Amino acid sequence: MRVFLGSDHAGFELKSVLLSWLSEAGYEAEDCGPTAYVGDDDYPPYVMRAAAAVAATPGSLGIVIGGSGNGEQMAANKIGGIRAALAWSEETARLARLHNDANVLSLGARMHTAQQALAFTRVFLETPFSQESRHVRRIHMISGYEATGVLPLVPGES
Repeated sequence: MRVFLGSDHAGFELKSVLLSWLSEAGYEAEDCGPTAYVGDDDYPPYVMRAAAAVAATPGSLGIVIGGSGNGEQMAANKIGGIRAALAWSEETARLARLHNDANVLSLGARMHTAQQALAFTRVFLETPFSQESRHVRRIHMISGYEATGVLPLVPGES
């Protein structure tokens, strides 16, 4: 499986750790930048490139990393077809895939140890989407809005 990664300066070191682990675990990891530490760089160019690569590559997943992971999640979610989820535990990483079919994991490098982030990543990559009808229905509502700009109907509306 291809996994695209992007970060900023705060996530640069953790991204390097994840790239090594992914390669050792047999994933095809692609670094979308930055390629060198720059103390005041901005995350959108790298994170959005990683998310765009996921959107353009069926069956792939992505990981975006910053200080908190919040801005990275927001930027990734601006790319059509992306469902980026901020994980702060193994359970949130698991539920992001299981219930929401998230295709990008967002991590806060300043919030967790490298070992914790690796655990969240492992769970995210190994958890399949449940395919439960209620979750499929909700994802269709989101993708429908994304495609048309029309809000989903509230129950009872026509």
